[in-house]
Amino acid sequence: MGNLFGRKKQPATRITEQDKAVLQLKQQRDKLKQYQRKIEQNLEKERSVAKQLLKNGKKDKAIVLLKKKRYQEQLLKNTDGQLENLEKMVDEIEFAQIEMKVVEGLKVGNESLKKMHEIMSLEDVEKIMDETREGIEYQNVSYFISP
Repeated sequence: MGNLFGRKKQPATRITEQDKAVLQLKQQRDKLKQYQRKIEQNLEKERSVAKQLLKNGKKDKAIVLLKKKRYQEQLLKNTDGQLENLEKMVDEIEFAQIEMKVVEGLKVGNESLKKMHEIMSLEDVEKIMDETREGIEYQNVSYFISP
């Protein structure tokens, strides 16, 4: 009833710098893909316009458009390389995050093992094993002795 007039506390979000970097890289990737689509649309338009200019006998203008088309194809090729680099970087960051979690898990496991070794020494384990063996032998002997 203590929350009658107050707001509920929202759980703390754990957004790391790596998460922000991955998000930013993915946004940049999306912008590059959008830019590529725009270039591809322009290329299609310019191809059809160049064909039309050739049909109309305007060879000079068609040549200028074809040079522009070559330049845009080079831009398209460059954006492909940039996209590949972005995707590779995102993959590397995500893999590094996974590696960090694995290392943290190993660290916790190691600490747990150390604590267990502090609680039980090798002599204690050997003593317990000996007592267990003696108890089993006693049961076997008493089983054979009893009618």
